Amino acid sequence: MVHKVLITVKTYPTLSSKYEESVCTAGFKENGEFIRIYPVPFRKLPYENQYKKYDWITIDMQKNMSDFRPESYRPISLNTKIEVISNIGTKSNWYERKKVVLKRVHTDIKKIEAEARDRSKLTSLAVFKPTKIKNFTWTSWGTEWSKRKLDRLKQLKLFETESNIIRKLPYKFVYEFEDELGETRNMLVEDWEVGALFWKCLKRKGGNETLALQDVKKKFFDEFPKTKDLYFFLGTTILHHFKPRPFIIIGLFYPSKESPDLFTNNK
Repeated sequence: MVHKVLITVKTYPTLSSKYEESVCTAGFKENGEFIRIYPVPFRKLPYENQYKKYDWITIDMQKNMSDFRPESYRPISLNTKIEVISNIGTKSNWYERKKVVLKRVHTDIKKIEAEARDRSKLTSLAVFKPTKIKNFTWTSWGTEWSKRKLDRLKQLKLFETESNIIRKLPYKFVYEFEDELGETRNMLVEDWEVGALFWKCLKRKGGNETLALQDVKKKFFDEFPKTKDLYFFLGTTILHHFKPRPFIIIGLFYPSKESPDLFTNNK
């Protein structure tokens, strides 16, 4: 079935022994419901089909029967055509984007975690408003993809040369934040923007990772909480969905700060 989707999330590409490089995409259907699209071999898409955030796209999809999360769909095939229809811009401080994204905003982290574990809901995607950003940190996790995974891809002939594979992000980035009840969480940030910014800063700093990381933190910790009205797109993984703390940050929503409006009142 062909669905029209507003893209709001693209995660940094991962290496899969089944799908080669794949990107988890999420957004909203026309009826306002969240939807997850996986897998998408994004970098192999024709240029005209490489959608951006806040593009309206059409894509032929079906429910992903290997994924119990209700929001999870998959393209009919890895060659499924994706048509970009239009883009919602940032005019009037993201006004049109807010009308779609901020219809339901969570502010209680324990409540949304409980919804994920509730088998009558199985919530796996949500918009969340942190009350306070406490820190932005990173840990090193290696510069190379695992040999086992690369060997598997070679066997399946899923890529021509290793140079065609996207570089593994050598750090995991983490936000520490509080919710409206003072509950603290540390969550991984897997938004494509974080990885892209790191590589851009690394190039600008002549390969100095320390300086590059400082620049990334300057944007995500010093700039965003002070100048932006910051929201998180939260998502679970299948592996950790029923764990006590199942969510990671899969995207950010950050119009400029302004007086409260009607879109932030529906929790």
